[in-house]
Amino acid sequence: MKREQLDFLADNPFYTKRFAWFVGRRCRSSTIKDVAEELHLDWQTVKELDKHYMAVQLERIGIPGPKAIGIDEISIRKGHTYRIVVSDPVSSTGQALIRHRPIWFGGEDRSEASMNQFYDWLGEKKTRGIRLAVMDMWKPFHNATIKRAPQAAILYDKFHVMRHLNDALDKVRRAEYARLSGKERRYIKGQKYVLLSNHENLTLDGRKSLKTLLAANKRLHIAYVLKESFGQLWSYQREGWARRFFDNWKASLKWQRLKPYEKFAEMIERHWDGIAAYCNPENKVSLGFVEGLNNKIRVIQRRAYGLRDEEYLRLKVLTCMLPKI
Repeated sequence: MKREQLDFLADNPFYTKRFAWFVGRRCRSSTIKDVAEELHLDWQTVKELDKHYMAVQLERIGIPGPKAIGIDEISIRKGHTYRIVVSDPVSSTGQALIRHRPIWFGGEDRSEASMNQFYDWLGEKKTRGIRLAVMDMWKPFHNATIKRAPQAAILYDKFHVMRHLNDALDKVRRAEYARLSGKERRYIKGQKYVLLSNHENLTLDGRKSLKTLLAANKRLHIAYVLKESFGQLWSYQREGWARRFFDNWKASLKWQRLKPYEKFAEMIERHWDGIAAYCNPENKVSLGFVEGLNNKIRVIQRRAYGLRDEEYLRLKVLTCMLPKI
């Protein structure tokens, strides 16, 4: 006996490819449960059709040859369980130009050994083509990239750097709250959001609260102005100008008694090369993409209420920015 092989059938012979692609497209914006109820299918059947759809998406796109990569980690469950996500700011597929997409998801944690798994997957030839690696200041990522792709320039992600500065500002806020007592505390209590948010993102009421807070506390006012001004560092086109700005910013900390800021400045000194690399015109990539991708992954996790099937999560992450079939 012989069974005819039909091109229009999916891996599951009970469904056509056209129907599998339809289910896959619906699952890009809806949960498995919602799609199963809509199409009167079993939950597991919808999931398998979606996995088949995403596997074909990845097969069609192939393994990229990135010139720049973004490296970040995500938490997949409680207990410090991490996986590494590597993205490609600009990836050419030969037929079209796909911008801003994840290209690898894996590892057992965020160690150097897990980072090396990405370079093993990419291959030595394509690894040599990497010219820029955008990452946070996590040492294992830096060490693995220096060893496996020594020709690549290291660029520290602006948003991770500013997160450290926001943490320093929050430590100043908590120290001031602990130092003060009575009526003087009421200006600080409950103002964490307005203090740490970008000024342009605040509502009118938020700006009024911020103005009152800064007028009432001189040390927080100084810390806030220093935090806001530090973002200018990424606007310079030459490293010399950026260095002069940072030296002046660091000098302004003298006599201010802002210990968290002093520690932040020391951290910037230790990682200066990876920050100053942004002054090179060749390194002008979208620094917000890596952070935006992390937020997109959190949305995927929330919509699925915690994906226990890690392979399914991997497929969802890698295909979230690919074109539909």
